[in-house]
Amino acid sequence: MTEPGPLLGGVELGGTKCVCLIGTGPEDIRAQVALPTGNDPDVTLGRIEEVLRNGQSQHGSFRALGIASFGPVDLARHSPTYGSITSTCKPGWSNTPVAARLRQAFNVPVGFDTDVNGAALAEGRWGAARDLDDFAYVTVGTGVGVGLVVNGALVHGFGHPELGHIRLARKSGDHWPGACAFHGDCVEGLASGVAIVVRTGVPAHQIAADNPAWGLVTHALAQLLHTLVLATAPRRILVGGGVIEARPALLAKIRRQLLASLNDYLDLERLAGSIDRYVVPPGLAALAGPLGALALAADAA
Repeated sequence: MTEPGPLLGGVELGGTKCVCLIGTGPEDIRAQVALPTGNDPDVTLGRIEEVLRNGQSQHGSFRALGIASFGPVDLARHSPTYGSITSTCKPGWSNTPVAARLRQAFNVPVGFDTDVNGAALAEGRWGAARDLDDFAYVTVGTGVGVGLVVNGALVHGFGHPELGHIRLARKSGDHWPGACAFHGDCVEGLASGVAIVVRTGVPAHQIAADNPAWGLVTHALAQLLHTLVLATAPRRILVGGGVIEARPALLAKIRRQLLASLNDYLDLERLAGSIDRYVVPPGLAALAGPLGALALAADAA
């Protein structure tokens, strides 16, 4: 039996809730606490610190802390605002120095990245993308985000990819302006949990499976996957997040619409295998995000 690694702390800081973990991996989670992500960063971060300190008093000190945060975030290590949330539409959180505060609170190495990049790391280490050097992790929840792994490493440029905000080919006849505060009808503005509520007036989990709104949501997500396929040729695409967890049958519709959109330009079955094994749910299910924070901590340690 493999001995567990060093004890790690993790914080998945999402737009709606945050999850604090202490453990070493998916088989060794010693503490897990979920908190709402309110509109006052000082209050939320204070509660996170309290939860982690309580966890340390029960389970021992962790060697490193990982933070997987909603974005956009500053990932430029030379930047004076590295580790901060930047121009988010989450009220109250713009320019919040998340990593600096938690590093000062616990005095351990801190790994910091987006929540979706963390989830991608976790899936590559422990989940449905093990042994793959090229894959994408898509989350559809409060927002829409993409973690991209190419040649075994997360894609970073001046920051991180924001593929949830790409423009797309709208479904014929759909002229709804979208819900994104920055771009209106980008993918996030059409397919996120927030967009679904704004368009229909009903949370995703309460909408009937045959509601026409789902056709519009899956069209937007298939357009996003179309872009991923042609841009980086991932060997697998994992699609998770709260909307997909609530309606897992959406994956079959996304697969069909992706194939229709590609229109036989690529032979996916020959290049990447069956579509049912190409577009898949995350192997770690709802724990992909929280375990992403532990993966970031492991790398920092």
